[in-house]
Amino acid sequence: MLLLIDLDNTLIDRRAAFKSWAESRYGESEVPWLVEADRDGYEPRENLASKIAARYGGDDQRILAELRGGMVEQLAPDPEIAAVLNEAAGAGFVPFVVTNGTVAQQEAKLRRTGLDGLVAGWTISEGAGVRKPDRQIFEIAAAAAGLPLTGSGWMVGDNSDSDIGGGVGAGLRTGWVALGREWPAGLDYRPEVVGATGAAALRLVLAAA
Repeated sequence: MLLLIDLDNTLIDRRAAFKSWAESRYGESEVPWLVEADRDGYEPRENLASKIAARYGGDDQRILAELRGGMVEQLAPDPEIAAVLNEAAGAGFVPFVVTNGTVAQQEAKLRRTGLDGLVAGWTISEGAGVRKPDRQIFEIAAAAAGLPLTGSGWMVGDNSDSDIGGGVGAGLRTGWVALGREWPAGLDYRPEVVGATGAAALRLVLAAA
């Protein structure tokens, strides 16, 4: 069974990694500003590097390289995620990452955390030429996994639009990683399961399948 999974803040703790990088580079007092400027990873990296350079000084390209490399260095394997991915594979799921981002950065995260050996593969928006929530990226990921994109498959992620809206639009069952948030009001779709963390959401998917 197809199990498409987001990467950042689902399989890896991107928030914690960014905060650790920000504190190590600019000090604890600057973490709130950097977190706000980062917008949970949705601020384009080039724009964020320019904002950092304007605030602290320095060369945009050097800061961009530090930002990308430093983020990866702060990541670590998550035994709980590893355990649930192994359980999913044992239960007949095909875990497959589908993520927005650049190929070099996202593949570096997968290798750093050992996820490259725990999933069947991955589709990254830069390489695919299309981003979530566009249905086409889910079609590309399903084809790469060697499985049909059907209503029995799942999409699990933390973004209500890219992951859940995109998954619903692709005809998939969905699991949302809440991370302490309430489901946004006013949306005409909802996830089938909600977990506090990526591992919790994946366990609920296994139980619901």
